[in-house]
Amino acid sequence: MVNITLAISEDLKAELQKHREVNWSAVVRRALEEYVKRIEIVEAVAQKSKLTKEDAEEIGRKIKKDMAKHHNLVKD
Repeated sequence: MVNITLAISEDLKAELQKHREVNWSAVVRRALEEYVKRIEIVEAVAQKSKLTKEDAEEIGRKIKKDMAKHHNLVKD
């Protein structure tokens, strides 16, 4: 197995140290594995998609606008 180093804030380090019973290495490893799986799923869907980048960006803008309306952040 390969080792990696990551930077975390002092506050986070202090919180992690409060729970020495937790295998933080295993927690991070699982989180990374799950994240990679999600990326692979998105990539697989994107490869089959017939949308252009511009189409996807337009859909994203519409979703953001509708979400902002839903949360009363903007008006019609």
